[in-house]
Amino acid sequence: MTAQFRFPRFFVTTPSPCPYLPGKTERKVFTELNGPHAAELNDALGRIGFRRSQNVAYRPSCADCSACISVRVVAEEFTPNASQRKLIKRHSDVVVSACKPWTTQEQFALLRRYLGARHPRGGMAEMDELDFADMVEQTSVTTYVIEYREPSIDGRPGRLLGACLTDQQADGLSMVYSFFEPDDKARPGLGTFIILDHILRASRAGLPYVYLGYWVKGSPKMQHKTRYQPIEKLGPAGWTRFEPVDLEPVKAELVPTGGSKFPPHG
Repeated sequence: MTAQFRFPRFFVTTPSPCPYLPGKTERKVFTELNGPHAAELNDALGRIGFRRSQNVAYRPSCADCSACISVRVVAEEFTPNASQRKLIKRHSDVVVSACKPWTTQEQFALLRRYLGARHPRGGMAEMDELDFADMVEQTSVTTYVIEYREPSIDGRPGRLLGACLTDQQADGLSMVYSFFEPDDKARPGLGTFIILDHILRASRAGLPYVYLGYWVKGSPKMQHKTRYQPIEKLGPAGWTRFEPVDLEPVKAELVPTGGSKFPPHG
């Protein structure tokens, strides 16, 4: 008997202020991820620019703007540059663990410090423990919380330095959301290190890509994503490599945004 697959139903959110470009509004198209084929659907949608939030796959669908561009690092071809090699060496003692998608008070406390320092007016600023648990634990695909800790002391786990909610897809790792100690002078560059670690681990596992979400050329907070080469962008012709003109800096004013059920694009 041939298996029957139901084509997913897609919905569109109401417009809201864009968190990246002033004067713009954002709108998202989304569908539910449920049933026995949720993982396969998530993989397929991920290859055409969708992101996962809980049991929903979404992507921008703005009426008058197409600035949000899906990007992914080609992990199998990635070679860290000099500054990236230095950062990897500096944090070589960090203990990395892939944990089941269950939240802890330690993770939530770190998230609160991170949001308070880096995104105090963002849509996640008012997130409570239940919201955090929903973000991490409501998943219908293969998901991990990747923890980054200082070395253990007397057999006890070391201090939690960072964490990343990560999906394992058929063709790579998708970094759903990462957070880390925001102002630890003894541990600079933790956010960059977490991305580098994902790229290197994907490469060693034979996974070709690391999905970094969306890149917005006019948003300074997105420019860090172009530091990982080679990197591809999704456009009308499919996935293509970045050109030098793509990497030219563009100044833009950041604007605060209200709450949203979806995490930020980054």
